[in-house]
Amino acid sequence: MSVQVSGPEAPNCFTCQTRDRSEWCVLSDDELTLLDQRRLTREYVPGEVLFHEGDPCAGVYCVEKGLIGVRKSDAEGNSVLLYLANGGDTLGYRALLAGEGYRASAEVLEPSRVCRINPSTVRSLLEQNPALGLRYLKIVATSLGNAEDKILHNTTMSVRARFAHLLIVLLDKYGNRSKAGSAEFELPLARHDLASMVGTTPESMSRTIKKMEQDGVAKFSGRRVHLPDIEALIQEFEPEYFV
Repeated sequence: MSVQVSGPEAPNCFTCQTRDRSEWCVLSDDELTLLDQRRLTREYVPGEVLFHEGDPCAGVYCVEKGLIGVRKSDAEGNSVLLYLANGGDTLGYRALLAGEGYRASAEVLEPSRVCRINPSTVRSLLEQNPALGLRYLKIVATSLGNAEDKILHNTTMSVRARFAHLLIVLLDKYGNRSKAGSAEFELPLARHDLASMVGTTPESMSRTIKKMEQDGVAKFSGRRVHLPDIEALIQEFEPEYFV
Protein backbone atom coordinates (compact mmCIF):
# COMPACT_ATOMS: atom_id res chain seq x y z
CA MET A 1 0.00 0.00 0.00
CA SER A 2 1.34 3.44 -0.93
CA VAL A 3 2.59 5.65 1.87
CA GLN A 4 2.69 9.44 1.76
CA VAL A 5 6.16 10.81 2.40
CA SER A 6 6.35 13.95 4.52
CA GLY A 7 8.59 15.68 7.03
CA PRO A 8 12.38 15.35 6.91
CA GLU A 9 12.18 12.21 4.74
CA ALA A 10 10.23 13.97 1.98
CA PRO A 11 12.21 14.84 -1.15
CA ASN A 12 12.91 18.47 -1.90
CA CYS A 13 12.47 19.74 -5.46
CA PHE A 14 15.61 21.88 -5.10
CA THR A 15 17.80 18.90 -4.18
CA CYS A 16 16.00 16.20 -6.19
CA GLN A 17 18.67 14.17 -8.01
CA THR A 18 16.41 13.47 -11.00
CA ARG A 19 15.20 17.04 -11.59
CA ASP A 20 17.96 17.82 -14.08
CA ARG A 21 16.67 14.95 -16.23
CA SER A 22 13.05 16.09 -16.06
CA GLU A 23 10.98 18.90 -17.59
CA TRP A 24 11.18 20.85 -14.32
CA CYS A 25 14.87 21.70 -14.85
CA VAL A 26 13.82 24.94 -16.62
CA LEU A 27 11.89 26.36 -13.64
CA SER A 28 13.04 29.45 -11.77
CA ASP A 29 13.57 29.33 -8.00
CA ASP A 30 10.14 30.88 -7.36
CA GLU A 31 8.45 28.41 -9.70
CA LEU A 32 10.36 25.53 -8.13
CA THR A 33 9.19 26.70 -4.69
CA LEU A 34 5.58 26.54 -5.93
CA LEU A 35 6.15 23.05 -7.32
CA ASP A 36 7.74 21.93 -4.05
CA GLN A 37 4.79 23.23 -2.03
CA ARG A 38 2.12 21.67 -4.25
CA ARG A 39 3.56 18.21 -4.89
CA LEU A 40 2.27 15.10 -3.13
CA THR A 41 4.93 12.42 -2.68
CA ARG A 42 4.19 8.75 -2.07
CA GLU A 43 6.17 5.54 -1.90
CA TYR A 44 4.67 2.57 -3.75
CA VAL A 45 5.21 -1.18 -3.70
CA PRO A 46 5.11 -3.46 -6.77
CA GLY A 47 1.59 -4.16 -8.02
CA GLU A 48 0.15 -0.80 -7.04
CA VAL A 49 -1.29 1.47 -9.72
CA LEU A 50 -0.69 5.21 -10.04
CA PHE A 51 -3.69 5.64 -12.32
CA HIS A 52 -5.99 3.42 -14.34
CA GLU A 53 -6.88 3.64 -18.00
CA GLY A 54 -10.04 5.78 -18.27
CA ASP A 55 -9.53 7.63 -14.97
CA PRO A 56 -10.01 11.42 -15.07
CA CYS A 57 -6.67 13.22 -15.16
CA ALA A 58 -5.53 13.95 -11.60
CA GLY A 59 -2.27 15.57 -12.65
CA VAL A 60 1.19 14.49 -13.78
CA TYR A 61 3.39 11.99 -11.98
CA CYS A 62 7.14 12.50 -11.62
CA VAL A 63 9.11 9.34 -10.93
CA GLU A 64 11.92 10.06 -8.48
CA LYS A 65 13.07 6.46 -8.26
CA GLY A 66 11.81 2.99 -9.11
CA LEU A 67 10.24 1.43 -12.19
CA ILE A 68 6.76 1.98 -13.62
CA GLY A 69 5.14 0.01 -16.44
CA VAL A 70 2.65 1.81 -18.67
CA ARG A 71 -0.03 -0.63 -19.85
CA LYS A 72 -2.99 -0.50 -22.20
CA SER A 73 -5.87 -2.95 -22.50
CA ASP A 74 -7.72 -4.11 -25.60
CA ALA A 75 -11.49 -4.65 -25.94
CA GLU A 76 -11.12 -8.16 -24.50
CA GLY A 77 -9.25 -6.96 -21.43
CA ASN A 78 -5.82 -8.20 -22.48
CA SER A 79 -3.08 -5.99 -21.05
CA VAL A 80 -0.09 -4.91 -23.15
CA LEU A 81 3.02 -3.27 -21.70
CA LEU A 82 3.76 -0.20 -23.82
CA TYR A 83 6.91 1.18 -22.20
CA LEU A 84 8.82 1.65 -18.96
CA ALA A 85 9.37 4.78 -16.87
CA ASN A 86 12.00 5.30 -14.20
CA GLY A 87 13.76 8.09 -12.31
CA GLY A 88 13.42 11.44 -14.08
CA ASP A 89 10.45 10.42 -16.24
CA THR A 90 7.05 12.11 -16.16
CA LEU A 91 3.73 10.31 -16.63
CA GLY A 92 0.22 11.59 -17.33
CA TYR A 93 1.23 14.71 -19.25
CA ARG A 94 -0.58 13.69 -22.45
CA ALA A 95 -3.93 13.43 -20.66
CA LEU A 96 -3.42 16.80 -18.99
CA LEU A 97 -2.37 18.59 -22.19
CA ALA A 98 -5.23 17.04 -24.18
CA GLY A 99 -7.83 17.66 -21.47
CA GLU A 100 -8.77 13.97 -21.43
CA GLY A 101 -8.70 10.99 -19.11
CA TYR A 102 -5.70 8.69 -18.93
CA ARG A 103 -5.50 6.42 -21.98
CA ALA A 104 -3.30 3.86 -20.25
CA SER A 105 -2.58 2.55 -16.77
CA ALA A 106 0.64 3.02 -14.81
CA GLU A 107 1.63 0.02 -12.69
CA VAL A 108 4.48 -0.04 -10.19
CA LEU A 109 6.97 -2.82 -11.04
CA GLU A 110 9.65 -2.07 -8.44
CA PRO A 111 9.54 -0.13 -5.14
CA SER A 112 9.11 3.46 -6.27
CA ARG A 113 8.88 7.02 -5.02
CA VAL A 114 6.62 9.22 -7.12
CA CYS A 115 5.45 12.84 -6.84
CA ARG A 116 2.05 13.92 -8.17
CA ILE A 117 1.45 17.53 -9.23
CA ASN A 118 -2.18 18.55 -9.62
CA PRO A 119 -3.49 19.94 -12.95
CA SER A 120 -3.96 23.54 -11.77
CA THR A 121 -0.33 23.79 -10.63
CA VAL A 122 1.00 22.37 -13.90
CA ARG A 123 -1.18 24.72 -15.96
CA SER A 124 -0.07 27.68 -13.87
CA LEU A 125 3.60 26.83 -14.40
CA LEU A 126 3.03 26.33 -18.13
CA GLU A 127 1.47 29.79 -18.37
CA GLN A 128 4.34 31.41 -16.44
CA ASN A 129 7.22 29.62 -18.16
CA PRO A 130 7.12 29.07 -21.97
CA ALA A 131 10.31 27.00 -21.72
CA LEU A 132 8.39 24.40 -19.71
CA GLY A 133 5.83 24.15 -22.50
CA LEU A 134 8.63 23.60 -25.01
CA ARG A 135 10.04 20.82 -22.85
CA TYR A 136 6.66 19.09 -22.83
CA LEU A 137 6.32 19.64 -26.57
CA LYS A 138 9.68 17.93 -27.00
CA ILE A 139 8.72 14.82 -25.03
CA VAL A 140 5.40 14.59 -26.92
CA ALA A 141 7.29 14.77 -30.23
CA THR A 142 9.85 12.22 -29.00
CA SER A 143 7.08 9.86 -27.89
CA LEU A 144 5.43 10.14 -31.29
CA GLY A 145 8.75 9.38 -33.00
CA ASN A 146 9.28 6.34 -30.78
CA ALA A 147 5.77 5.10 -31.60
CA GLU A 148 6.46 5.45 -35.33
CA ASP A 149 9.75 3.58 -34.95
CA LYS A 150 7.97 0.77 -33.10
CA ILE A 151 5.36 0.47 -35.87
CA LEU A 152 8.17 0.25 -38.43
CA HIS A 153 10.02 -2.39 -36.41
CA ASN A 154 6.86 -4.48 -35.95
CA THR A 155 6.13 -4.46 -39.68
CA THR A 156 9.65 -4.92 -41.06
CA MET A 157 11.63 -6.88 -38.44
CA SER A 158 11.32 -10.45 -37.23
CA VAL A 159 10.40 -11.28 -33.65
CA ARG A 160 14.02 -12.27 -33.03
CA ALA A 161 15.35 -8.97 -34.39
CA ARG A 162 12.83 -6.97 -32.33
CA PHE A 163 13.77 -8.89 -29.18
CA ALA A 164 17.48 -8.35 -29.84
CA HIS A 165 16.83 -4.62 -30.20
CA LEU A 166 14.86 -4.60 -26.92
CA LEU A 167 17.70 -6.39 -25.13
CA ILE A 168 20.14 -3.70 -26.24
CA VAL A 169 17.76 -0.96 -25.05
CA LEU A 170 17.38 -2.66 -21.65
CA LEU A 171 21.15 -3.25 -21.43
CA ASP A 172 21.82 0.44 -21.96
CA LYS A 173 19.40 1.31 -19.15
CA TYR A 174 19.99 -1.43 -16.61
CA GLY A 175 23.35 -3.03 -17.38
CA ASN A 176 26.96 -2.34 -18.20
CA ARG A 177 29.10 -3.40 -21.14
CA SER A 178 32.46 -4.96 -20.36
CA LYS A 179 35.66 -4.04 -22.17
CA ALA A 180 35.67 -7.56 -23.60
CA GLY A 181 32.42 -6.85 -25.45
CA SER A 182 30.17 -9.01 -23.28
CA ALA A 183 27.51 -8.09 -20.73
CA GLU A 184 25.38 -9.59 -17.98
CA PHE A 185 22.39 -7.92 -16.37
CA GLU A 186 19.02 -8.47 -14.71
CA LEU A 187 15.92 -8.06 -16.86
CA PRO A 188 13.38 -5.76 -15.14
CA LEU A 189 10.45 -7.61 -16.71
CA ALA A 190 8.85 -11.03 -16.75
CA ARG A 191 8.83 -12.88 -20.06
CA HIS A 192 5.16 -12.18 -20.81
CA ASP A 193 5.87 -8.44 -20.52
CA LEU A 194 8.91 -8.80 -22.76
CA ALA A 195 6.65 -10.50 -25.30
CA SER A 196 4.11 -7.68 -25.21
CA MET A 197 6.82 -5.05 -25.70
CA VAL A 198 8.11 -6.95 -28.72
CA GLY A 199 4.58 -7.42 -30.07
CA THR A 200 4.39 -11.20 -29.95
CA THR A 201 2.97 -14.04 -27.84
CA PRO A 202 4.68 -15.57 -24.79
CA GLU A 203 4.90 -18.86 -26.71
CA SER A 204 6.70 -17.22 -29.63
CA MET A 205 8.97 -15.40 -27.18
CA SER A 206 9.92 -18.70 -25.52
CA ARG A 207 10.79 -20.23 -28.89
CA THR A 208 12.87 -17.16 -29.78
CA ILE A 209 14.79 -17.31 -26.50
CA LYS A 210 15.46 -21.04 -26.96
CA LYS A 211 16.79 -20.51 -30.51
CA MET A 212 19.00 -17.58 -29.44
CA GLU A 213 20.48 -19.74 -26.68
CA GLN A 214 21.13 -22.56 -29.16
CA ASP A 215 22.91 -20.09 -31.45
CA GLY A 216 25.02 -18.75 -28.58
CA VAL A 217 23.72 -15.19 -28.98
CA ALA A 218 22.36 -14.96 -25.43
CA LYS A 219 21.94 -17.10 -22.33
CA PHE A 220 18.99 -16.76 -19.95
CA SER A 221 18.62 -17.91 -16.35
CA GLY A 222 15.36 -16.63 -14.92
CA ARG A 223 15.62 -12.87 -15.40
CA ARG A 224 19.40 -12.95 -15.63
CA VAL A 225 20.72 -12.62 -19.18
CA HIS A 226 24.28 -13.06 -20.36
CA LEU A 227 25.37 -11.61 -23.69
CA PRO A 228 28.71 -13.18 -24.72
CA ASP A 229 29.14 -10.87 -27.72
CA ILE A 230 27.17 -7.61 -27.83
CA GLU A 231 28.13 -6.95 -31.43
CA ALA A 232 26.64 -10.30 -32.45
CA LEU A 233 23.38 -9.25 -30.80
CA ILE A 234 23.36 -5.88 -32.55
CA GLN A 235 23.93 -7.65 -35.86
CA GLU A 236 20.58 -9.42 -35.33
CA PHE A 237 18.73 -6.18 -36.10
CA GLU A 238 21.38 -4.01 -37.78
CA PRO A 239 23.46 -6.31 -40.03
CA GLU A 240 24.55 -3.36 -42.21
CA TYR A 241 26.15 -1.78 -39.11
CA PHE A 242 29.12 -4.13 -39.52
CA VAL A 243 29.46 -3.95 -43.30
